[in-house]
Amino acid sequence: MTLDVKICGLKTEEALAAALDGGASHIGFIFFEKSPRHVEPDQAGRLREAARGRADVVAVTVNADDAALDAIVAAAKPDILQLHGAESPERVAEVKARYGLPVMKAFAIREAADLEKIAPYRGIADRFLFDAKPPKGSDLPGGNGVSFDWELLAALDDGVDYMLSGGLNAANIGAALNAASPRAIDVSSGVERAPGEKDPDLIRNFFRAVRAAREGDAVLA
Repeated sequence: MTLDVKICGLKTEEALAAALDGGASHIGFIFFEKSPRHVEPDQAGRLREAARGRADVVAVTVNADDAALDAIVAAAKPDILQLHGAESPERVAEVKARYGLPVMKAFAIREAADLEKIAPYRGIADRFLFDAKPPKGSDLPGGNGVSFDWELLAALDDGVDYMLSGGLNAANIGAALNAASPRAIDVSSGVERAPGEKDPDLIRNFFRAVRAAREGDAVLA
């Protein structure tokens, strides 16, 4: 089974190159001013050119209005929109219709009951992203470097297409893949030297760890 790998929160050409060279299927740009990974649409538009034909570009937003999304879509030309806020099923449908783009809807997970919240979105969102609930006091819905119990995802039926996120890194990706068997994974803080500062070496290490885990070898650090 092919595993999609998304490197999210990219801001520099160096980190983007490491993600693409490592084999990322998706690259993510975050448009949320409270995040240390925030980029402006024009900046993302310049960076995304390197990914054309190599990886799908994901625009990550949090409760963005139409004006904000219009600017992002026009400048960054994303392939996928990721809605990481409290967007309703109706809002997801509106966004899909307005832009004609696939939408990935994010959910914060801590316990089994949290997975029940996806039900109204099934058949509307094109893919789900499961992230850990943020720590108390955090202003960020994602990118907090915390994980959740991946074995909760074993209860999902095979028809749920999701991307696993939340606290993934080279040291734990093998365990995550073994516990959840996701079709896609997303990493951000796990490949950073500091919040918002991607480390190309950590990105390369992450890809090595993914390959080792999928080959059944010991995870390489």
